[in-house]
Amino acid sequence: MSTHSKDGTPTHRVVTTSVKYLLRLLCRIDDSQLDRVPAQGPLIIVLNHVNFLEAPIIYTHLHPRPITAFVKAEAQQNPVLGPLLFDLWGAIPIRRGEADTTAFRAALQALKKERIVAVAPEGSRSGHGRLQPGLPGFTLLALHTSALILPLACHGGERFWSNLRRLRRTDFHIVVGQPFYLDPHGNRVTRLMRQQMADEVMYQIAALLPSPYRGVYSDLSLATETYLRFPPGAISNLPQADR
Repeated sequence: MSTHSKDGTPTHRVVTTSVKYLLRLLCRIDDSQLDRVPAQGPLIIVLNHVNFLEAPIIYTHLHPRPITAFVKAEAQQNPVLGPLLFDLWGAIPIRRGEADTTAFRAALQALKKERIVAVAPEGSRSGHGRLQPGLPGFTLLALHTSALILPLACHGGERFWSNLRRLRRTDFHIVVGQPFYLDPHGNRVTRLMRQQMADEVMYQIAALLPSPYRGVYSDLSLATETYLRFPPGAISNLPQADR
C-alpha cells in the first residue's frame, strides 16, 4: 500500500490475487464505480469504516493503482492482517488519540509519489454501518498538500459475520462520489474550522449512502460546503443524494 510495500514482487501478486479471489467468493462486490477513481496523480480517498472488509476490498480492487492507508498500529499484532496490511501492502500504522508525526510524514511521502492515501475520518469501526462523527485529523494532510479528495462510501459489509455464520455471501456496495479540495479561503485554520471541514466531508460521504446508513449525518439539510471547492466538471454530492 505504501512506499514500503512489496508491490510488483511475485509474492505480492500471488497474495493480492488470492485475497481478491477469496473476497469475491465470500462477497458479491459491486465495484463498478471504481473506474471513477483517477488513474494517476496524488489523491486522498475518504471513506466510512464499518469493519475489516474495506481495506482489503478497496486495495485489491484498485490494484495496480498504488495505494496506502492509515491503519491502527494495534493491527500489527494481528497474526493474519498484520503481515498482510503492513509487511506486504505497506499500510501506514497510526497511533490513535495522539499526533502521530511519523504517520503524517509517511502519508506526505506517498502523496508526493502520486499515490492514493485512504483515510477513514471516523477513526474507528462502527460495526453497524451507520456514520459516526468525523475526526478532523485528516484535514491537516489535505491542507498541507492541497491534494484532491475523493469521497467513497461502502455499505452491506456490516452483515458479513451474520451471513458467514449462515454460509451466505454478503452484498458489498462501493459508491464513488464527486471529488473536491479543502479551501480555507486564505483564513488562519483553527481547530473549530478543521472540525467544520471534517463535518462537511462527512456529509459528502453521507450523501453517497442510503439514508439508513447516514447516522449522525442523517439530516443533509444541515450540511454546509463553506470549505469545499469542487474542480471544473465536478459538483456537490448533496443534490444527488437519495433522500
